[in-house]
Amino acid sequence: MRLIKVRSSKLPRDSALWPQVGPQDFLDCFTVRANTTPRVAAEIITDFPPWAQGLLHIRRILVTPFGLSHDGPKAADKVGPFPVESETDQELIAGFNDKHLDFRVSVTAKDGCVSLATWVHVHNAGGRLYLTAILPFHVLIARDALRRVAVATQKIDSGKRTTWT
Repeated sequence: MRLIKVRSSKLPRDSALWPQVGPQDFLDCFTVRANTTPRVAAEIITDFPPWAQGLLHIRRILVTPFGLSHDGPKAADKVGPFPVESETDQELIAGFNDKHLDFRVSVTAKDGCVSLATWVHVHNAGGRLYLTAILPFHVLIARDALRRVAVATQKIDSGKRTTWT
């Protein structure tokens, strides 16, 4: 098994997310070597490990008094809690708007790499406070998610079955 290196990167130039990105918005992107589709990568990414589920549970408890969304709006097509907004062979965009911020993730897969980008547009001071509070955890979760994508891809490449095939 090869060493898994998740690196900070830029949102791909051809991403459908670019038209939403404004000058004051938060945008980050991480990339890993992995050979899979955006849908499969997104399913792995949103299959949160127990430690991340615990953080999400704490988040749910803390934001409930403020009326923030727990599991995203109802939608016919979702990856994890996130409604799918658009999907092509190379990119899946999911997320939703809430009263404190708008949030989207872009999962791109091309040239043997998978990228996970997160875009956030805050609406108010509550959104800025929320983003500041979760940012360190977001980075840990995003990097871990891409590591899990790479591990699953390595298992597929070596002929081992996973639940995402």
